[in-house]
Parts: sequence; C-alpha cells; structure tokens
Amino acid sequence: MTDAPAPLAEPDIDRRLRGPVRVVGAGLLGASIGLALREKGVDVVLDDVSPAALALAVDYGAGRRPADGDDPELVVVAVPPDVVAAVVERELAAYPCAVVTDVASVKTGPLDRLVAAGADVSRYIGSHPMAGRERSGPTAARADLFVGRPWVIAGHDAITYQRAAVVEDLALDVGATVVPMAPESHDQAVAYVSHAPQLVSTLMAARLQDAPEGSLDLAGGGVRDVTRIAASDPGLWVQIIGANAARIRPVLADLRDDLDRVLHALDDPDGTGSPRTIAETIAAGNRGVERLPGKHGTTRRFARVVVLIDDTPGQLAALLTFIGEIGINLEDMRLEHSPGAPIGIVEVSVVPEQEQRLVDELDGRGWRIAAAWA
Repeated sequence: MTDAPAPLAEPDIDRRLRGPVRVVGAGLLGASIGLALREKGVDVVLDDVSPAALALAVDYGAGRRPADGDDPELVVVAVPPDVVAAVVERELAAYPCAVVTDVASVKTGPLDRLVAAGADVSRYIGSHPMAGRERSGPTAARADLFVGRPWVIAGHDAITYQRAAVVEDLALDVGATVVPMAPESHDQAVAYVSHAPQLVSTLMAARLQDAPEGSLDLAGGGVRDVTRIAASDPGLWVQIIGANAARIRPVLADLRDDLDRVLHALDDPDGTGSPRTIAETIAAGNRGVERLPGKHGTTRRFARVVVLIDDTPGQLAALLTFIGEIGINLEDMRLEHSPGAPIGIVEVSVVPEQEQRLVDELDGRGWRIAAAWA
C-alpha cells in the first residue's frame, strides 16, 4: 500500500477551479468530490481524523495527503453534522486566503454558530449536494455521484457574490446543477423532500419486523420503493434530524393528522364519509406526486411500460440495447425480481408520445409486455 495518489488527469480546459482544493472528511461525499475534481486535473488535498479513512481515500485516487505550504483556494468540509461548525471555524483560521464551504444537509445551524463564534463568515458559504448512496465511506465514493444532481448554495449577506463564485465553480466542475437558496429556505425544503421521508420510510420498514412469516416473499415494487432509504446510517441521521427538528416536526404532525383521519375511516370503512376520506387521501397523494419535478426539472409525467425478461445473464442488457437501437430515450427504469421466480420485471418510463411505438417495437421483436400505462 502506498500513500502516493494516482497521477492527476490532464488539465481539463473546461474546468473552472484552479486548485488546490482541500477536502476535510474522506467519507462518501468528500472522497466523491475528490475523485470528480481529480478527473478534471484539479489538485485535491485530503484530510480526515481517521487515518484509515484517509489512507483508503488516497489509495482510491481521491486526492493526496496534506503537505507543508498547501494554499488552497477552496476548502470543502465534509464531516458529520455535529462538528461542521467547529471544523469550518478551524479551517477559516488555518487558511486565511481560502473560501470555506461545507456539504452538510442543514445550513442555518452552522452559519448561526459561526456568527456567534465571531468567525470570518465573509469567506464562508454553506452548500449541499443533493446526492448520496445507502453505502458510506471512501470505498463507496464515485466520481459521477453529483452529475445532474442539484447542488444548493446557501448564500448570506456577509459574503459577496464574487467570493462565493468559487463554490459555484466546484458544483459545476463535478457536474452538478447549481441551485441558489437562502439557508432557511433550504432547511425547510429538505424537511419535506429528505428528512421527513427518511423517517416515514424507516417507520414503514420497522413494521416489516412484525410481518407474518412468509409475507415478505410477496414484496413487490411498492414496499421496496417506500422502504429503499430505510437502510441508512442511524448515527448520521440522529444528527441530521436533530439539527433540523423544528422544520421536520410540523411535516410529521400534519402527516399524523392525515393518518388519524384514515384510521378513523378504517374503523368503519363502509360508514358515512369513510369511502370519501380514503378517496380524497389517495387523490391528495396524486396531486403531491404531480408536483415532483421529472427529468431535466420538468413536471411532465411519463408513460410506463412493463416488460418481462428471463432470469438469465444478458437479458436486461439486451433489452436496454434494443431500446437504444430503435432510438427511444429512457426517462427512468426499475427492475424487480422475486426470489425463485424464473423472470424479472423491468418497468421503463418514456415520454407518452413514444409509448405506443415502444410497445409495438418490443412486441414485434418478441419481448413480453405485461402492462403499459401513462
């Protein structure tokens, strides 16, 4: 094992950052930032309180170890939420010419603590890439983790646009889409789209512990979709939820009220008003889903085509290759397979005007279509 990082890529003429960029925290986000920047030819300096995490990230090519004389233009703090403010304050003091950002999922708390501590927040601006994986640590890092994903930059009055531009350069260099937001607006938004959904997913997954023996053999796409993010790190989420509790609680309280209405209806499902309550609940869910942005930030809904494939090597690749060869662009895809079943279920999403052509082409080539609907 060697401490020497892999050679830098040839400098990318399209890159915005000059470097060096110092990344504090060599976990999933920090190492992924390092990998993405090094692909652009940026000099990345990694640091971490864990020697093992740092050694792994360096071995994987996410950057090099710190050296005397390092003078970064940008410091990225990618550490657990409960120590973000302390680490940012330390980095601001250690590198007086650098802009410092952090990538924690809550933005108002660190800024408030830094202001209270008298830190130079004219060189600090929080940011948050809306990207991640269920796995953690440097071995889970990917250079393409941020491609096409929103990267929030949480501006405040104490920093100028010109100075903050280096954080925008970071987001663009790793392939993300910049989304300017005030810290308070960001924290309210993630309460709805990330933090409350994490708890809902977790609570539903916890109910599966009590499912009768054999019930989970029937699990399909619905329960898998609802519980996908439940396999998350408890220690990390204790910190995230605690930091944004004031904004998460009202969302969950409203959800509790909705659930109480449904429970009341289920006490007498044929009673007066009960069918209406259930119908209105489902319809409200339909309206909420329609507000979610689709591909490229649009609210357009897609048609879905379900194809049955044999559970043999190469079948999924052959299907995707065929769809590409006929010139139809996939907007989304989901794969489902029950243990012991001889087939897999592939749900592909396309723009509605391509649905019938896709069905006809697949049918003509002998693929088995289970369903198609918009």
